[in-house]
Amino acid sequence: MGMAAGLTTGQAEGGARSVDLRLYGLLDVGVLGTDGTALGRLGAEAVAGGCTLLQYREKTIADCRATLDRLRAIQAAVGGRVPLLVNDRVDLALAAGADGVHLGQSDMHPADARRLLGREAIIGLTVKTAAQADELYRLPIDYACIGGVFATSSKDNPDPPVGLVGLTRILFRARLARGQSLPVGAIAGIGLDNVAEVIAAGADGVAVISSLFKAESVAGRARALRDRIDAGLAARSTAR
Repeated sequence: MGMAAGLTTGQAEGGARSVDLRLYGLLDVGVLGTDGTALGRLGAEAVAGGCTLLQYREKTIADCRATLDRLRAIQAAVGGRVPLLVNDRVDLALAAGADGVHLGQSDMHPADARRLLGREAIIGLTVKTAAQADELYRLPIDYACIGGVFATSSKDNPDPPVGLVGLTRILFRARLARGQSLPVGAIAGIGLDNVAEVIAAGADGVAVISSLFKAESVAGRARALRDRIDAGLAARSTAR
């Protein structure tokens, strides 16, 4: 990945790649375990069923070499069919040659990540409040995820869920900041029972862990989720 020259925090330029955020699978070792072969198999099954983007998430890393081994096992299994991002850690994304990173509000600033990763990398950002959405106009990111929308056991989150009303409000502010060109997804507690509501509320896609990777058939669950997501997006497009 090349270095991005001359980028400042006042620029909202994203990368050179578009992001399909419809079904975003999070391979979280805290939920799914640390077996790299198993994680790679789960990722490959999700992609076969229609997952459009993957993220490797390991919130507490004690052994970077073991983490890199897991990342490379996932990359080998997925075979570049969809982008693979790394949660939080720009250094590990660089070392593994991953497609980019997903950053939280207390992680490296997106402008610094862009300088390190270059224009081709995908950079995503978690947005939790309307005020944070207002700042998107000046951040060099390629997508945002709003959350948590619903309660979830997959992540220890001190902030209360924003719900569908909060999601709609934050989405509105994100659109004001960056227009319709920035894909904005939703995260936390989303599954077959509520994904249609989330898309109807305005999300361009959903990020999921347990509802996808804990299913008896990961590929089958991915297909079911994609069917509802695609139907919701089509209905929204027709209503415009």
